[in-house]
Amino acid sequence: MKTVLNGLTRGLDLSILDTGMGEQHRAKLAFFPTTHALGLVMPSNSPAVNSLWLPAIALKTPVVIKPGKEEPWTPYRLIQAFIAAGAPAEAFGFYPTDHEGASEILKSCGRALIFGDKNTTSQYANKHTIQIHGPGWSKILIGEDCIENWRDYLDVMVSSISDNGGRSCINASAIVVPKYAAEIADALAQRLGPIEPTRPDDPHARLAGFANPKMADFIESSIEEGLKTPGAVEVTAKYRNGPRKVVFEGGTYLRPTIVLCHNFQHPLANKEFLCPYASVVTAPQKEMLHQIGYSLAVSAITKDPHFTDELMGFPEIERLNLGPVSTMKISWDQPHEGNMFEFLWKRRSIEKAW
Repeated sequence: MKTVLNGLTRGLDLSILDTGMGEQHRAKLAFFPTTHALGLVMPSNSPAVNSLWLPAIALKTPVVIKPGKEEPWTPYRLIQAFIAAGAPAEAFGFYPTDHEGASEILKSCGRALIFGDKNTTSQYANKHTIQIHGPGWSKILIGEDCIENWRDYLDVMVSSISDNGGRSCINASAIVVPKYAAEIADALAQRLGPIEPTRPDDPHARLAGFANPKMADFIESSIEEGLKTPGAVEVTAKYRNGPRKVVFEGGTYLRPTIVLCHNFQHPLANKEFLCPYASVVTAPQKEMLHQIGYSLAVSAITKDPHFTDELMGFPEIERLNLGPVSTMKISWDQPHEGNMFEFLWKRRSIEKAW
């Protein structure tokens, strides 16, 4: 947490928050809280998303949590751990409620986080008091200067697509290349296609089961419907030796899916699903940034200084990795999706005569 807070505040002496004002590096500083409580409408896709609200407690802000319908356990356990460590129980609200209750939390708290798909989050797009955490549409881009060596980056592509069961918003959901798309898609399919469910206690387990099998059904039908549109082909099918959706020891799983798309206009080219899924799309380097749109995390494999400058100045990328770095790489001292300190505290100018 010290590392996280140092990254969020960029080295602020946190005792200044205790008094509201102080001095650091010969500069006068003053901060005030933006809210009395942080509202949280959490998802069910991954326990790891709960790490985003943990700094709120260290930043002296109570939390009001609506847990994910299928995953209430992680926030509950974290709350109990905080209380056992000495945090006041009054700092935590835990409401396993419905959509109406979630709406009340969003309206009642001065600041809030909401997680969900584009349909859920779009209605809050213009509310500055609500921080949106929707699909990441994270990507790997390979530049023209590095594409001839694409085989050297297969491990990075595989881990970006499949780590954490493919459940994270920073999992790569598209691989964008100037050429060799078919060859890359086939190589990825050979690596990912054979992956199948194993027992949950298997240390080498690669897939996450669905708490709600209906979600797996929805994703399965969405992929199959998208494949009906000309211009895309699933490459993993021939290496999977079985169906995409499988039931194993009572759990429902979706096996990895790699889709080769002719262009970004195809409905499956820029999609994100709660399983190891990625499209492989051809785009000229000069057009990549015009086509990819918003991307939470981008790993750009290039040494081209001109392309690097374009990437550095592109506002639609939240987190940029330069070189063969997995999109899943997290630096705890750098927030990859919103800054909780800047969301919960506001800086003001101050002069004091007494």
